Amino acid sequence: MVNTETNRDVAAMKAGMDRKTARKYLRLGRLPSELAAAQVRWRTRPDPFEQIWEEIRQMLDSSPGLEAKTVFEHLQRVYPGRFADGQLRTLQRRVKRWRATEGPSKEVYFPQQHVPGRLGASDFTHMSALGITVQGQSFPHLIYHFVLTYSNWEAGTVCYSESFESLCAGLQNALWKLGKVPQRHRTDRLSTAVNNLSEGAEFTARYAGLLRYYGLEGERIQAGQGHENGDVEQRHHRFKQAVSQELLLRGSRDFASVGDYQEFLEGLFTRLNAGRKPRLAEEMAVMKELPSRRMESYKRERVKVDSGSLMHTDRNVYSVPSRLIGEVVEARLYLDQVEVWYGQSKVAEMPRLRGRQKHRVDYRHIIDWLVRKPGAFEHYCYRDELFPTSRFRMAYDALEARLGRAASREYLGILELAAKEGEAKVETVLDSLLNLGEEEMSAKAVEARLAQPAGLIFREVQVAPVNLQEFDQLCVGAEVCA
Repeated sequence: MVNTETNRDVAAMKAGMDRKTARKYLRLGRLPSELAAAQVRWRTRPDPFEQIWEEIRQMLDSSPGLEAKTVFEHLQRVYPGRFADGQLRTLQRRVKRWRATEGPSKEVYFPQQHVPGRLGASDFTHMSALGITVQGQSFPHLIYHFVLTYSNWEAGTVCYSESFESLCAGLQNALWKLGKVPQRHRTDRLSTAVNNLSEGAEFTARYAGLLRYYGLEGERIQAGQGHENGDVEQRHHRFKQAVSQELLLRGSRDFASVGDYQEFLEGLFTRLNAGRKPRLAEEMAVMKELPSRRMESYKRERVKVDSGSLMHTDRNVYSVPSRLIGEVVEARLYLDQVEVWYGQSKVAEMPRLRGRQKHRVDYRHIIDWLVRKPGAFEHYCYRDELFPTSRFRMAYDALEARLGRAASREYLGILELAAKEGEAKVETVLDSLLNLGEEEMSAKAVEARLAQPAGLIFREVQVAPVNLQEFDQLCVGAEVCA
């Protein structure tokens, strides 16, 4: 028996025709040439915007960025009751057709041919929109983002400003993680990084030195033409999307420390780069070797410590130990910290301030002289820096409420104990004294509690006298009590 269905399928294949189309012609019993051409469906209703189209066109000509929905809402206000909400789609189609046939020309992007090992691009990107926190506190920061344009291999460094130190540390971190050096390095105009230095010429010289050390040729895009650095700009977008998704999987945007957050990012970069190994191998084969060691990524400044035990560097103020007053020290400004060197020895280290015209005063550097001059505390211009935590501020307020101006001497005694015995220990004692009331707060009370064995807390316990007659009442009889 002949299988009609199989023969039909075979015939359709030989004719280069889909089986469903063949079945349609068999069902109609007519050849394709005998069928009338499909009727074109023209508009069956009058165009509601025909009479005012010239007005609409003038609006679009003068403001090409106007959306059809905005124009439609404007027309509804100008011509009340004339246009129903359901006619929005009609206007959108007509505006779209006008833009494609008569509207302004659109910007053309020209795909570039990337050569293995030739170009690495970098830029800073802000991460604030992702809502990342550290120990529940907001964590404003940037990522210095480096991308190889051929393989899209990428790396990033957490930083806090678009400074040269951030750029230098970020670029070197990327190159040493990569293990090779591309031929060229492309950036934007770096205007923010230049503004973070007192002299633009200083930045230019330091950046040129960094490129020269690694044998890199520098490229800069034209001012206001961010698309010229489009490779890294696109990776910014993709990277932030990936971070957002990883945070959703993680179930929390809070991290225990900055180190934990950095480990999170390193793991993400590793996963992103996992699928780029074949193209990366092509780049590695032609890129240059790294130098024998990293270049110093900090800025050096020689400054004199003033009579207030303060040094002024990078347009900020830092305190140093008072024994350095009058001496010239070297401040080494890293990405996130400042080191103070005298001779060949490091004498102090502190977190680097973010921004300009700020100050960081450590009470440990000056407490010995404040204790000798307690009258200077009340109007000291950096007094707020002498309250390490809110508990210390509350302790001072309690003392001031009870002692008035004499509170300064008492509080400085407590601060001296914090410098000698440890800030955390003193804070714990202050917390317990504050719970007992203002009358208990004093330097002697803090010192006495610190002298107690660790973990030992004395509490006054009152025991009610025992009434033995109540015990006798529990006895059922003399035999039970015997």
